[in-house]
Amino acid sequence: MRLGYDFFNRDVLKVAPELVGKTIVHKLDGEERRLMITETEAYKGTDDTACHAHKGKTERTKILWESAGTIYVYICYGVHFLMNIVTGDEGDPQAVLIRACEGKYNGPGKLTKQLGIDMSANRKRIYNNDAIWIEDTGVKARIRRDKRVGIGYARQRDIDRPWRYIMKIKPEKPVSRQRVKPTQKAKSKSKKT
Repeated sequence: MRLGYDFFNRDVLKVAPELVGKTIVHKLDGEERRLMITETEAYKGTDDTACHAHKGKTERTKILWESAGTIYVYICYGVHFLMNIVTGDEGDPQAVLIRACEGKYNGPGKLTKQLGIDMSANRKRIYNNDAIWIEDTGVKARIRRDKRVGIGYARQRDIDRPWRYIMKIKPEKPVSRQRVKPTQKAKSKSKKT
């Protein structure tokens, strides 16, 4: 099932963890490229010094104030395309960075390269889109939280926020109880009673 506007029209701290386990699809030259999202990061408003909205609207960042589900792509280090999705109410700048996908795509630039996503996706909607969308395939991801990475320019309190959501690839195994075999002594006692 494709995710619609309502999924993205919520606070980024709800959307970011729920995107983990979903599948991003990009249809390119008639071929569907599909990757499961394994890691996201939340960026929330002008008070978050790690968020591009912190310094106000610029030609590049004004997209963050647009409606939920808008794709925000920017170039990092002049070579990597990083894909974000705007969330929440229009006028309240927040977005989710798609940081990693299954396989060897453990970075936001690697996954966009594999999917064939570039600046042509910028400002398009992730819903009602025949070229790029996100599906819920029923995967119930277990996640852990951590600090966001690559934001050394932000205030310490923003660096310390646990707004990175990572899929637990190998589920933790529950501790099983070992069955203790009764000793000979215990067996003989139970026979007497």
